[in-house]
Amino acid sequence: MDTPGERLSELGEFGLISRVTRDRPQPPATLLGPGDDAAVVAAPDGRVVACTDVLVDCVHFRLDWSTPEQVGRKAAAANLADVAAMGAVPTGLLVGLACPADTPVATLEDLAAGLWAEAGVVGVGVVGGDVASSATLVVSVTALGSLEGRAPVLRSGARPGDVVAVAGRLGWSGAGLAVLSRGFRSPGTVVNAHRVPEPPYAAGPAAAKAGATSMIDVSDGLMADLGHIARVSGVLVDLRSDALEVPARLVDVGSALGVDPLHWLLTGGEDHALVATFPPGTALPEGWRAIGVAAAGEPAVLVDGRTYEGDQGWDHFAGR
Repeated sequence: MDTPGERLSELGEFGLISRVTRDRPQPPATLLGPGDDAAVVAAPDGRVVACTDVLVDCVHFRLDWSTPEQVGRKAAAANLADVAAMGAVPTGLLVGLACPADTPVATLEDLAAGLWAEAGVVGVGVVGGDVASSATLVVSVTALGSLEGRAPVLRSGARPGDVVAVAGRLGWSGAGLAVLSRGFRSPGTVVNAHRVPEPPYAAGPAAAKAGATSMIDVSDGLMADLGHIARVSGVLVDLRSDALEVPARLVDVGSALGVDPLHWLLTGGEDHALVATFPPGTALPEGWRAIGVAAAGEPAVLVDGRTYEGDQGWDHFAGR
């Protein structure tokens, strides 16, 4: 058991690795887990889907807003959603951690617990990683996945006439961020949606099986991420505002903060919903709902046939 106030400098890199991997079960896909130069993960499909996200303290999370366990879950979810957006199923996580030497060990144990907990949601393990010293706490997660014999669903496959559909929550994380930024901690359901997203992991493979022509996860905002599909597919996307049902809780929060809650649905990021395009007439899989259409025209994302005024979503380097 930790002594009170134990720091990473006292436990050491390998002591920490041992602490956060001890007695953690691995799924059958993990042929060799932590402890060697590299992990070995089964890839019966013959291909490996791989993605990486980096979360930096005070940029992507704040420990005065979220617990370390919540940060760990969020870091894992951001990557697992990317795997799902390719139409794949996750097979493992790799974690790179950089932090100050005086970081409390309890903080890192809780962060690791969050990573393991979110990995467990999709039945995978944390198969390896690295620890380094840094002036700032940084968590870098790499997710691996399997296409299970299917073709990957790319951003570039949308065609005029396709139906645009979404699975998962929109706007909740953006509303939670707005609440936290105003110095409030409630309502808890909205704030916790920002702290720990709930991506619809199973919806990605389901969309692939149903013939989705393109797909992306909503990390920077619905309009911003659909903008990527529009540009690389060469289509115009037109969203219907009446198809974007605003939850009552977001209506309440919007009223309290003086914000049109539709703005959060259109531009709020980090819910990690999935948005995809499907050929016309496709029976959408369970959990998917139509919100617009793709059409021929100059690549853009419109709302009710018009250009949306204001920010389209998160821009990492513009800070908005």
